[in-house]
Amino acid sequence: MYRFLLSRQWVILTLVSLLLIPTMIRLGFWQMHRYDERTARNQLVSDALTAEAVPVEKLTTPGHAVTRSERYRSVTATGSFDPAREVVVRRRVNADETVGFHVLTPFVLTDGKVLLVDRGWIPADAPSQTSFPEVPAPPAGRITVTGRLMPDETTAASGIKDLKGLPDRQVMLINSEQEARRLGTQVLGGYIAQTAPEPKGDSPQLVGRPGSEDAALNYAYAIQWWLFSVGVPVGWVILVRRETRDRAQAAAREAERTEPATV
Repeated sequence: MYRFLLSRQWVILTLVSLLLIPTMIRLGFWQMHRYDERTARNQLVSDALTAEAVPVEKLTTPGHAVTRSERYRSVTATGSFDPAREVVVRRRVNADETVGFHVLTPFVLTDGKVLLVDRGWIPADAPSQTSFPEVPAPPAGRITVTGRLMPDETTAASGIKDLKGLPDRQVMLINSEQEARRLGTQVLGGYIAQTAPEPKGDSPQLVGRPGSEDAALNYAYAIQWWLFSVGVPVGWVILVRRETRDRAQAAAREAERTEPATV
């Protein structure tokens, strides 16, 4: 009755089914791994955002690489902005996905070291991409700023190509080592996305808070893959039973045609 399972078509179908089952199970575990990663990342971000602000010098120094646990930590710094040596970061978007610039201004601390401050987003309203855009001035004099600590940007981590030959005072990446060479001074590792004081006239637009990654979606995908892995053998059995039924019905019809007529 089941000799058809030895046919080429059914052998291939069975082998494919046997391969799909462990593959789908592994994909489910991979999605659960992604779920755990995103859940941990969301918790890390939440902890950092709710932690009490600390002086920036407690978390970073010149040459320091900001760690995952330090990222998004709220920090404070006291000193003065140096707008004469600020740059703009190209191809950055705001909450509306409009392309413009981020304003990166050196902030000179009381000990002479420099902290890079991303003051926020401005539109690309200059006559051309080669022109330095009109940038709102930062607060003058000695002030205290607050911001979220961020790691240096690299091409490997961000996917942004560090293009050469850019117009004067324009950069692609926010990188403390590059800025230290340009400024000729000690620059604290990483940078901060300014959160306070808020700019006058809402410009530059402050960089928004980081969002949560959709970990629940990975959990749902894992369940989905495991259901698929269960569905494969069920589907195989249904196909076998259908094939068996169709063959039995065909054999019965053939028997009726070949049966001798009664006299």
